[in-house]
Amino acid sequence: MARGIKVLASLCAVLALVLLLLGGTTAATGDGAGFDYRRALHSSLLYFEAQRSGHLPYNQRVKWRGHSGLADGLQQGVDLVGGYYDAGDNVKFGLPMAFTVTMLSWSAIEFGAEIAAAGEWRHVLEAIKWGTDYFVKAHTAPDVLWAEVGDGDTDHYCWQRPEDMTTSRQAYKVDRDNPGSDLVGETAAAMAAASIVFRRSNPHYSHLLLHHAEQLFEFGDKYRGKYDSSVAEVSRYYASVSGYGDEMLWAALWLHRATGRAEYLDYAVDMADEFGGTGWAITEFSWDVKYAGLQILATKLLREGKHRPEHHPTLEQYKSKAEHYICACLGKNGDAGNVNRTAGGMLYVREWNNMQYVTNAAFLLTVYSRYLAPGSGAAEPLVLQCPDGPARADELLALARAQADYILGANPAGVSYLVGHGRRFPRRVHHRAASIVSHRADCRFVGCVQGYDHWFRRAKANPNVVVGAIVGGPDHRDRFRDRRHNYVQTEACTYNTAPMVGVFAHLHSEAVTERR
Repeated sequence: MARGIKVLASLCAVLALVLLLLGGTTAATGDGAGFDYRRALHSSLLYFEAQRSGHLPYNQRVKWRGHSGLADGLQQGVDLVGGYYDAGDNVKFGLPMAFTVTMLSWSAIEFGAEIAAAGEWRHVLEAIKWGTDYFVKAHTAPDVLWAEVGDGDTDHYCWQRPEDMTTSRQAYKVDRDNPGSDLVGETAAAMAAASIVFRRSNPHYSHLLLHHAEQLFEFGDKYRGKYDSSVAEVSRYYASVSGYGDEMLWAALWLHRATGRAEYLDYAVDMADEFGGTGWAITEFSWDVKYAGLQILATKLLREGKHRPEHHPTLEQYKSKAEHYICACLGKNGDAGNVNRTAGGMLYVREWNNMQYVTNAAFLLTVYSRYLAPGSGAAEPLVLQCPDGPARADELLALARAQADYILGANPAGVSYLVGHGRRFPRRVHHRAASIVSHRADCRFVGCVQGYDHWFRRAKANPNVVVGAIVGGPDHRDRFRDRRHNYVQTEACTYNTAPMVGVFAHLHSEAVTERR
């Protein structure tokens, strides 16, 4: 009996390998490892145009979308037109939107040359600016930031195109009396990072963003509190479980990178223990939990020697926690804890929208591999010492590539979780605008209940393909059900795709180099 079980297990392993190989060919169109990373990058930036709210520009490439949310903020006497819808609904949530822009900006900062070489620099600037233009509007006073437009509860009762919205567009803010340091800190980080991106091409705009970032940081630090305690409407959708300490440290490090001013690094060092920056050993990085990202930013400062001697001990503690995260992803953390992996090789954190953790891990692994690579300016040996053995830069990049390839189709299901890429990808994405006939094709009004009856419940594929969206992805057994009601797996979010802009650009550049 035991022998029969072993044989069956071997056959299953062979079958999984065959499926993995078959999956790996679904999107093969020309990059070194069999995937067209350049096309994936192009698709990723198209996705942000599908998520735009407001008055769409003349050069809008996603033609099935139209103008929407043109009266946002009117009830409150402010102009809140613009910004991004976070996922498949029609609410504008400030925290995930800001994190999306921060990650787009970090991609542009770290991988700008590769993005430009792939011909996508203008598009990444446009994607970032669509968000930062909105943040400038939303920051209506030094100590006021509008946190949300729309209400998740009423929005989820309706299934309408954003062009037809009849749901509440109530806007919610944080201020002195109702603080939100996590939201304010993340928005400051986004604007500081974006100011670096625009420094050469648009110095006036860069200065404007930096001015807002500095004001927001001061506001968030002076009036401390969690934004979901001030804006109850957000608590069911984007509650800040990690609190605001990580966002304030994150903002301080981005402001230091943008300005070079010592006061921001002093803040990140002085508040490191109180805010958990050197205490939390984390195995995830997301719109809510920023510790791994800020720990890696601090490690970069340490490796480059851009700090005063008195900062060194604290930066070493940051570095230790950054390495904990990287080693956990590599599966080399020993008893300290590793990130789980599926049989197909996907990093797995939790059931709901697991792909966000995959894409963010791929980004941080790619960035850290650059910090370890020869010529990075590091003063230390370029090897990561994990509890279960050393890891070199190429090992980190190999894992990042494996996650990217899994997303593009190298998985047991043979499905590309980047919508529109490859022969097999989700056709029933949980996305209101994509699932209803385009307003351009049929301008007849679609009502709240009508949308559910005629479009949400239909078994057919969506009439519009939301190219570049990365859906929530498969479960812990690599299983995926392409059903519109299966929002845990088929809803896509802006913060899923944003980190992959940098990863795809870098992998494309690597593939081009390998072919030479």
